[in-house]
Amino acid sequence: MITFIPLTGFLGAGKTTTMTATALALQETGRKVAVITNDQGVELVDTKLVRSKLGSVAEVTGGCFCCKFEDLVEAVVALVDSDGVDVVIAEAVGSCTDLQATVVRPLRQYYGDSMVVAPLTTVVDPLRHLAFERAAQRAEPESDLSYLFRQQLTEADVIAVNKLDTIPAPRAETLLKDLAAQYPNATVVGYSATTGAGLEDLTDAWQAPATNQDVQLDIDYDRYAAAEAQLAWMNQELDLTSAVAGTGFDATAWAGTVLAGLSRWAQDDNAVIGHAKLTVELPDGDFAKLSCTQAGADPTCDRAAAAHAAAGRAVVNARVACEPEALDQAVTAAVKAADDSHQVVSSATAPVSFKPSYPRPVHRLAPAGA
Repeated sequence: MITFIPLTGFLGAGKTTTMTATALALQETGRKVAVITNDQGVELVDTKLVRSKLGSVAEVTGGCFCCKFEDLVEAVVALVDSDGVDVVIAEAVGSCTDLQATVVRPLRQYYGDSMVVAPLTTVVDPLRHLAFERAAQRAEPESDLSYLFRQQLTEADVIAVNKLDTIPAPRAETLLKDLAAQYPNATVVGYSATTGAGLEDLTDAWQAPATNQDVQLDIDYDRYAAAEAQLAWMNQELDLTSAVAGTGFDATAWAGTVLAGLSRWAQDDNAVIGHAKLTVELPDGDFAKLSCTQAGADPTCDRAAAAHAAAGRAVVNARVACEPEALDQAVTAAVKAADDSHQVVSSATAPVSFKPSYPRPVHRLAPAGA
């Protein structure tokens, strides 16, 4: 019997880090674990990082699990058949919701004889949550993005507040209590996927019965689609070479300069960054991976390249609340600034940028007996 663990949560919440950390923790208990990454675009930066840490990894691209349901099932079957895994952890696109009806219930109904579906877990970034809360406290009209964020919390069996190491302990305690009061049907746990603190509480919560499986989310799909469309997706590949013959460039520093420039642009233009991620792969297979999840914030280095190199290949993934053309221009400007600063010559492919289309799930099942 396979255990399937579905993760959701807004962009930048740390789903991939959570998925990787919990997979490694479960492997230590003797389980054989695989993971599945997911996003609207292709050439996913996160997949490369996960593959550097785990042996069994798949991805579903070009849409969320709800709209790519058969692709998700095929990925699970392939992992089981090829690697003999007994646990699959899968992270949905960060701008997706309504997963109880479109993914969890269909999996239980159609594959329940061979699969146990764990409670649906919504991963939360405390700073992102506080930002949405401040807007509500100021009595501002609820934005479509805030609506999407709230729906992700409403349907959760488990609300997993990640990154507790980034806020003071008293604020963390208050946040956990407030979420428990606001969403009484959910189990609320706090942890840090980066440090590992509290991670066992999360994996323990996956053993409990699902609490929201009989609740039908009352969702306005037009608002949901508007929120998804507000966040432009951008994917670009770049070939990098050192501008100075006989010397290499610092791939980690170059990537950091690109994301720092994009972060400043988003702050100046009041553009919400869902996530911005960048990898630079070197000829020897080593790579750097950095990310940024908040306008004005410094990039986070998830993995540094060990040495300088004369050449490399970069991949940029970004979801930002702006027009695709504006995102293209911002990334181009940030790359040029990084090239000038680190003496690099970059040659880019044409950016693949778009707004996601209207979500059209393959299945949308009501609770049993409804």
